[in-house]
Amino acid sequence: MNKKLLRSVREYKRQSFLTPVLVALEVLMEVMIPLLMANIIDDGITKGDMDYIIRVGLLLILMAIIALFFGAKAGQLAAIASAGYAKNLRHDIFYKVQDFSFGNIDHFSTSGLVTRLTTDITNVQMAYMFTIRLLARAPIMIILSLIMTMTISVPIALILLVTIPVLGGVLIWIAKKAHPHFIAVFDEYDVLNNTVQENVNAARVVKAYVREDYENQKFGKISTKVFNLFTKAEKIVAWNSPIMQFTVYAVVLIMVLLGGKSIIRGTMQTGELTSVIVYAIQILSSLMMVTFVFVQIMIAEASTDRISEVLDEVPEMIDKEDALKDVPSGDIDFEHVDFSYSGEGGNLSLKDVNLHIKSGQIVGVIGGTGSAKSTLVQLIPRLYDVTGGCVKVGGIDVRKYNLKALRDQVAVVLQKNVLFTGSIYENVRWGDENASDEEVQRVCKLAQADSFIQEFPNKYETMIVEGGNNVSGGQKQRLCIARALLKKPKILILDDSTSAVDTKTDALIRQAFREEIPDTTKIIIAQRISSVEDADMIIVMDNGEINGIGTSEELLKTNAIYREVYESQVKGGADNE
Repeated sequence: MNKKLLRSVREYKRQSFLTPVLVALEVLMEVMIPLLMANIIDDGITKGDMDYIIRVGLLLILMAIIALFFGAKAGQLAAIASAGYAKNLRHDIFYKVQDFSFGNIDHFSTSGLVTRLTTDITNVQMAYMFTIRLLARAPIMIILSLIMTMTISVPIALILLVTIPVLGGVLIWIAKKAHPHFIAVFDEYDVLNNTVQENVNAARVVKAYVREDYENQKFGKISTKVFNLFTKAEKIVAWNSPIMQFTVYAVVLIMVLLGGKSIIRGTMQTGELTSVIVYAIQILSSLMMVTFVFVQIMIAEASTDRISEVLDEVPEMIDKEDALKDVPSGDIDFEHVDFSYSGEGGNLSLKDVNLHIKSGQIVGVIGGTGSAKSTLVQLIPRLYDVTGGCVKVGGIDVRKYNLKALRDQVAVVLQKNVLFTGSIYENVRWGDENASDEEVQRVCKLAQADSFIQEFPNKYETMIVEGGNNVSGGQKQRLCIARALLKKPKILILDDSTSAVDTKTDALIRQAFREEIPDTTKIIIAQRISSVEDADMIIVMDNGEINGIGTSEELLKTNAIYREVYESQVKGGADNE
């Protein structure tokens, strides 16, 4: 087991420690039982001593009950310890992911993280339970049974001493042969989960384009690949049982042969031979148990590596001890900013950007697809960190702020709007969980969402289904804008967040911004000129650089890109009327 992962055992250390202790006591009772059975046969049944049979029989029953108690208690504690360990691992991974920047999250696929939190942790949980229970049981059982066998018959004990390493080596070799196939399965699980997730999330698109057959074929291929990998592994592991059975029967036959001769010679009694056979079966069964656990540990090893990848990922953004918690204003400054998604040495998405925005200004950002509009604004709340230069908010480098304090004052409505399962009240209160009903309704009015909410039978108590699929794109955008407004931020960023609303509603939203939150800096990324035409300043982006800055009137005179977009939209629209 990975030492780093074992730190997650935490409050379940007591159960983890007591489990092997109870298992040892259980094994001690089980090892004594064959000896008592031999005494019943040799000293009770053979001599016809009924009192002795009853006394030893009662002791046998008592020991069996004690063994049952220790075994049941060990199983209970092992289940608690392993389930608690898994719970803590999920907690640690999930909380670690919460500290990730967008750059960290980009290292892992969504389906990969889901697989780590589910299948991989389940594998580790099972391996941990088997380790503290079965793996603790097997060596103790082998050693004690071997000692008891030696006290009865040294030749038979020597047979077992030879059999144990040979059989153990064969079974471990089988487990190692299967290991690569188990490792390969988990990478395919990521692909399988990703296929299912994409299909479910895009169910409407799949049906709209009648692509069910294609999706079924795609799922069938990856599902068959997982099946084939598991089949290959299980075909190898399947040799465990027949080899084990053959060895047990062969050893028992040899023992019967040797024991029978000893009984005839009078050097061994029938009960002793019976107990020796039981000890041999216990030893060989324990070996089988060891290999079973070994297979589980190897499966878990692949999962352990994948879990460790997440836990070892170093968050790109960590608050300093003296991090500032007060954002003085909504002023924004970009000073010689370079940015690459690949880090130092990578292709630059932003190149030497210099920009100064005063608090309370309305700033429009336009540009073609891939011009780095979204990248530009994502640096303000430190969703990513600059590669070169610096971004300042309120005159202070954003890297000096406490992340929570900064992001509380910079509300971002991203291109991909996400709503969560719950009522409209609950969704909007993501902006401020303590907001009153009146405050929620007020921001919904500002975002022009109140009108359609009032049309729902349950109004603000209307439940939003997963992903917000029971509201339209424009309604979803307006709810997300309301959620951002509830934060009462110093900076509000709308990343193409009104693209699904009509021009009249768009204009009403912008009017509400200007009248109701005049001191908030508002940055609006848009494809429509009408959405930014009345902005105090418009930024034209092109290939990661600022191509022009000014008002609409100024850019019409000085910027070819803006003039081309303006004429294609405004004049083109007029010509078509």
